[in-house]
Amino acid sequence: MTVRFGNNRLGFYLVVFVLSGTVLGLAANFANVFLPHFHKDFIVFAIVVPSLTIFTFLLTLQWAVPQTEAITLFILGTLWLAMGAWSTDVIGPLQCDSLAGQKTPSKNGQTNFQAYCYEMKVIQAFSWALFAMFVVAFLILFQLVAQAERFGRYRIWTEPIRELPWFNEMPGYYNTNTNGPGMMQYPPPSAGGYGPGYPYGYPVPNPGHSIIIQPGMNGAPPTITQMPLSAA
Repeated sequence: MTVRFGNNRLGFYLVVFVLSGTVLGLAANFANVFLPHFHKDFIVFAIVVPSLTIFTFLLTLQWAVPQTEAITLFILGTLWLAMGAWSTDVIGPLQCDSLAGQKTPSKNGQTNFQAYCYEMKVIQAFSWALFAMFVVAFLILFQLVAQAERFGRYRIWTEPIRELPWFNEMPGYYNTNTNGPGMMQYPPPSAGGYGPGYPYGYPVPNPGHSIIIQPGMNGAPPTITQMPLSAA
């Protein structure tokens, strides 16, 4: 994958791990305090959703294609939407700072109502934040796939996600939109590719032609060729 896409995707995953882990820890504490007598359905759901998120992201971190990534983002985003809505329904408009000294029933008698309120507010806030992040990631994924398809990668949905470019980069390249010693060198025209100097790092196809990009093997530069649309 391009360097910036890889770094941004990893950063997104790390933030999701942290927020999901926090929600999971708070839900586990609720399970210890309230189960099996109080808030059973909500607590079970609050444990399942972050656990599923962490487990799924551990898998897709290494093995994913844009198609499975999109499905994963959609399903997990829907679950976090439900989590945010349910936690909002449970805690309501309570002001936690006004609950000092109050108690709420627990499996061992009573527990601090104010502490429970603060923890529920954290679950509520993190659930909505995760839902928003999944929506943004889902939209960005579709935009990057559409960009790759414009460069001739019509099967990008089923190719390894590492081939996906970031904005203003080409699929399968590293740092194609930067200048300096680390800039990717394009194959020469004699090899069926294009030389450097294209606007924004992009080769421009001739009228009636499409661009075919073939990743290089074992670190070799990718090959960029043009084909008539009638032969594509």
